[in-house]
Amino acid sequence: MVEDVQISPDGSKLAVITTDGEKRFLTIRKTEGGGLAGISVGDNKLRSASWAGEDHVILVSSVATQGLQLAGPKREYFTVVDFNIVSGVQKPLMEAAPEALTMILGQPQIRTIKGDPHVFLEGARFLRGAAANTLFRFNLRTGTIRMLEHGARYSSDSWLVDAEGQPLAQSTYDHTTGRWSLLMKAGSTWRTVDTALAPMGSHGVSGLGRDGTSAVVWRRGEDVALKEYRADGASEMLVEDSDLKGLLHDPETQRLIGSYGMRGDDIVYAFNKTTDQAFWRAALKAFPDDRVTLQSWTKDRKRLVVKVDSPTKGPAFAIVDFDTKQSWTLGPIYKNLTADAISPVRAISYKAADGLAINAYLTLPRTRAPRNLPLIVLPHAGPEGRDTLGYDWWSQALASRGYAVLRANFRGSDGLGVDFLAAGFGQWGKTMQTDLSDGVRHLADQGLIDRNRVCIMGASYGGYAALAGAALDTGVYRCAVSVGGPTDLNLVVQSVLKPEAVCVAEGPGSGARSAVGDCRLRGAGPLNIRRLLVTNADGRDLRTSTSPRYWLRFMGFDGSRTPDLDAISPAKLADKVSVPVLLIHGTDDTIVPYAHSQIMADALKRAGKPVDLIPLDGEDHWLSRGATRLKMLTEAVAFVEKHNPPD
Repeated sequence: MVEDVQISPDGSKLAVITTDGEKRFLTIRKTEGGGLAGISVGDNKLRSASWAGEDHVILVSSVATQGLQLAGPKREYFTVVDFNIVSGVQKPLMEAAPEALTMILGQPQIRTIKGDPHVFLEGARFLRGAAANTLFRFNLRTGTIRMLEHGARYSSDSWLVDAEGQPLAQSTYDHTTGRWSLLMKAGSTWRTVDTALAPMGSHGVSGLGRDGTSAVVWRRGEDVALKEYRADGASEMLVEDSDLKGLLHDPETQRLIGSYGMRGDDIVYAFNKTTDQAFWRAALKAFPDDRVTLQSWTKDRKRLVVKVDSPTKGPAFAIVDFDTKQSWTLGPIYKNLTADAISPVRAISYKAADGLAINAYLTLPRTRAPRNLPLIVLPHAGPEGRDTLGYDWWSQALASRGYAVLRANFRGSDGLGVDFLAAGFGQWGKTMQTDLSDGVRHLADQGLIDRNRVCIMGASYGGYAALAGAALDTGVYRCAVSVGGPTDLNLVVQSVLKPEAVCVAEGPGSGARSAVGDCRLRGAGPLNIRRLLVTNADGRDLRTSTSPRYWLRFMGFDGSRTPDLDAISPAKLADKVSVPVLLIHGTDDTIVPYAHSQIMADALKRAGKPVDLIPLDGEDHWLSRGATRLKMLTEAVAFVEKHNPPD
């Protein structure tokens, strides 16, 4: 019911995003209570809300469409609106940008300059007939807009401005050669300060460094490192081989003050200064038995909004006030969730067949003794994502129906060390898959589950793993449910390396239209869709945590060979499937297109195998709407209850 809470810079107001399952709302209220303003955003997918000063909230939304000034395959396009809470007026920002499309290509950067709130946006502007990622500056008080930087390159993929709103750094990436470069501005000149081969995708630029005049970049590849760069070419390694990959920047100065992430089962916040670390420890003391994550904070960092995940009450938002030394709960995230509806979750570990230690989480039904239980294996997406000990709505739903649920962090999962991540390279459909069935055997040997009553289900890569469990790792599962899972890996590789062209359907300011795929009418080259935004499932980060090229490393691409993808593609192995399969897929999925499930369904039918395909009309890859999540759960639970009864 409550998706996000952002506190205003002075701490007096909150921007709260809520949903009733279909419609989303933004409410502005006083921190101590009392409404001030609000708008309904309808069925738009509101991805984030950020304060710009005390009177403006910047809203980022997305829509899956073939339009939005472009012709070509359906994509998830992002737009940004300024909501003035005093006047109540909403203003789409990029509509006034000269010679640019209305979508944005990067996360908004918000700065206060001489007392005025400003927003810096990356837009698609046309240079000599082709689109380039270009930086625009919006003064929210005066309403003025101007193109801030003329130094854009065709290969630019991200920008960074300093605290004064001046361009400081830009990242470029050549998708043909896989070469990434970081450029920084010294005076009026752009200088290349680093370049590297990055076959798994651009490193981008991650934010300002420790003194506000440098830039930091997470270097991801075989190794992981946080590096700080200066315009004179000097650089320094700040963090190496770390699981802490989120950055903490001061909300007023934007300087780097720390990092956060997962280490094993724990959420870790590491601040650069001991005084900041002490403040965070003080905040945690208010919630000694809960998992706490930072949601937003005031410019003086004296008031924090935190997400508090209680093992007995579920997740909620709360405020910590350091001046008054008080904390209070704002409200639960799931309005009707009660303590007696939450099943217990425990962390477990087991050995894979080759001896690798696997950490996992086991959710047990409240009403049953933990002996000989039916089991659902629920692999996570990614595959370089990970599961955590916190509240998980999907596994809780299954446990409420009498199933034990196993969520394993198979090799290749994030947050467990770079060696563990690298252990998954080349293991898509191989040991990444058997790590799951090794967990089934471990639980059966413990007597916790009945090895003859096990099904597997998951979404995205987890959906692939469900189908691979039916087609590759046979004899373990009684049924399989795939939600938006890739089924033919050759199609995945094609979409990454040779994506369909996207052309301008309506030239900015020209009114001219062209046919789908025909760029010649305007003389515009194809827009590089790999630089268009996509979002994580939680909507917090507008860029994927890793490039889709990262998937190729897990599939077995290493620059010297091409793996046999048919051998690990479920759609090519339909004749090997011997259990019932349910396919659920959003028709607006732009990450793993709906065609993957249709191809799998057709292959299974040709092989005479039992299969059902359920489309989720108008839904995306992340099941962003409550009603379709409920439909997915209803269909999936009915399927496993039929083919793997809990009683």
